[in-house]
This record gives sequence, structure tokens and C-alpha cells, in this order.
Amino acid sequence: MTVDVPQPGFSTTVEALRLRSWQLGPGQPTQVTDMFTAGDFHLIVDDRADIHISSKDGRFYLGWFPAGRPGTDGEGWKLAVTGTAKAPGYSVSFDTETPAEIVAATVARVLATSHAV
Repeated sequence: MTVDVPQPGFSTTVEALRLRSWQLGPGQPTQVTDMFTAGDFHLIVDDRADIHISSKDGRFYLGWFPAGRPGTDGEGWKLAVTGTAKAPGYSVSFDTETPAEIVAATVARVLATSHAV
């Protein structure tokens, strides 16, 4: 009796293994910062030229640290939403070389989930 034993790994094609081009480099941070209006958010530029954006209620925070956030290993962006008594908050970090377009997509999604109460 012969038993067929599957080969380990996965099968692919030469076409599937072709190199791809990926977006790299920090890009333009204004793609992110221009998403906010003075009517809904506070913007502060500190003495290190770091940018801090917070919602008027203080529950949303976004920081951009072009030279890296102090005390971290290359953290360039920090997004945080404070939780409530019933649900925990969350935070997301991106390094200094994360393309601003990727950060902007994340921020846009977070902003789309917010609503006035």
C-alpha cells in the first residue's frame, strides 16, 4: 500500500515570487496634520518642533515626533484614544520612517468612528 504524504511548505509560481515595489520613507506629515481643524482639535508645536494634536474633549491624541519620541526607540507617531468607564482605550505607534500616507489612513479610520455625544 502506498500513502501520499503532502510536501511541507506551500507551492507557488515564479510569477508570484516577483519583486514588488513598496512605499517607503516618511513622506509628508502634512498628509496627516491637515486632517484636523481648529474647530474640533487643539494643535501645539513644542520647542523640539514636535506636533501634538488633541480633541477638544481630550480623549483623542496624536503626536508627531520627527526626531523620534523622547524615551522611545524611534517612535515617530503616537495615536491614543482614552477609554471610558465601560470600555478601555487604545494606542497605536508608528516609527519615524512609516509613510505619512499609512498614518493618515489609520487616523482617517479612527476619526470616522467618532461621533458627537
